[in-house]
Amino acid sequence: MLSNIGVPGLILILVLALIIFGPKKLPEIGRAFGQTLREFKKSTRELTNDVMDEFEEDKKKAVK
Repeated sequence: MLSNIGVPGLILILVLALIIFGPKKLPEIGRAFGQTLREFKKSTRELTNDVMDEFEEDKKKAVK
């Protein structure tokens, strides 16, 4: 979906965001988006690790 945007579409989105939110709010919005993305990635990584740990435990129990 996002691969179809292209450079002109991305520029248009950035210009609209600048017009709507203004130059003072845009860095704050970017920071908040970055923190949200970081937290999402961290949660996803933790969930994946938990599932893999449980899978390994089940695998060890099945071998015994």
